[in-house]
Amino acid sequence: MTYVSDEVGRILNEFKETQFVALATFDGMRPRVRPMTLIYLDRRFWMVTSTSSNKVTQIKQNPDVEFTYQFNENGEDCCIRILGKARITKDKNTKTGIAKRIGFFYEHWSGPEDPDYTLLEVLPDELQYVAPSGTKQFRL
Repeated sequence: MTYVSDEVGRILNEFKETQFVALATFDGMRPRVRPMTLIYLDRRFWMVTSTSSNKVTQIKQNPDVEFTYQFNENGEDCCIRILGKARITKDKNTKTGIAKRIGFFYEHWSGPEDPDYTLLEVLPDELQYVAPSGTKQFRL
């Protein structure tokens, strides 16, 4: 993934390999928000979930999503908002690679082949960086 500026790259460096985020999907016209673990790997955004979850049904109907990541930078509370499309990934090698990076994976699924394991990739098209000093918005 290529970014529009060094500033976007600096902002994205705030992501660790795993962190908690709030993910919003749409249920018809109503937003639905839930906490999720985000895996940020090789500048790509991944989330794991149950195939039977409401969010998978919602993403199949409308792939538009947003997630927010709150963190502290230099003693200030900041937030990164990523808007984009969620895509269900079926590639076995990718699903296995992501599963290996998640400590809680085997508490929920029997393995990467488990039919109730769904891997989501968020393909970002917009980023907002929110800090007390102001908000910056970028198209990706």
